[in-house]
Amino acid sequence: MPPEFDALLDKPWLLAIILAIGAVSGIMVERFVEAQRRSERSAYWRGRNAGKGKWAGSKGFKQPAKTVPPNGNAYQAAFNAADQLRIVMEADFKSRSLLNKPELRLLAHLDRVLAEETSGWRAMAQVSLGEILASDNKDAFFAINSKRVDLLIVDGDCRPLQAVEFQGTGHHQGTAAARDAVKKEALRRAGIGYVEIVSGDTPAELRTMVRKLAGRLGS
Repeated sequence: MPPEFDALLDKPWLLAIILAIGAVSGIMVERFVEAQRRSERSAYWRGRNAGKGKWAGSKGFKQPAKTVPPNGNAYQAAFNAADQLRIVMEADFKSRSLLNKPELRLLAHLDRVLAEETSGWRAMAQVSLGEILASDNKDAFFAINSKRVDLLIVDGDCRPLQAVEFQGTGHHQGTAAARDAVKKEALRRAGIGYVEIVSGDTPAELRTMVRKLAGRLGS
């Protein structure tokens, strides 16, 4: 054993002082780290509150400005959930239709064609890609997680077969084309079909699309 340790054992009061200093230092470091985390949480929610007046969205509904939450643990997650509950309790909400009228007509036609041309296939509306796609690449998954497709054809076991996007008048505005390209490529890589139905397509054309899909997949 090194002579320094022997000296400490010979002087227990000195060893006690060293241990006390170490304990106090540990407590100070822990408090400093916690203060940093509180500062990050405060900055995060200040950003959320500052964004309340900045709204943008389709169909006249509001969407808050995006912020990136700080890294944290289970305690911080509970803190954020409690703060989110407070914000929700102070807000007003109202329901809205899942589909607009053209999309609703398309869904009705598609349901009828699927019932007549396939065995057990069905259509679902406004499906999140994050629910039907998975990727080990976190950045790639985050890129598609919040994106949706207008309609999704699934088989009897709810396995996704083909996405159906309705392109109404004025659809390709702003970054819509780029967003569609991201969705299309992600679906293609997962082996899920993608088709666009444009305003003016007839029920007969929709039936032809379903028949081609059924023939390819053997329904």
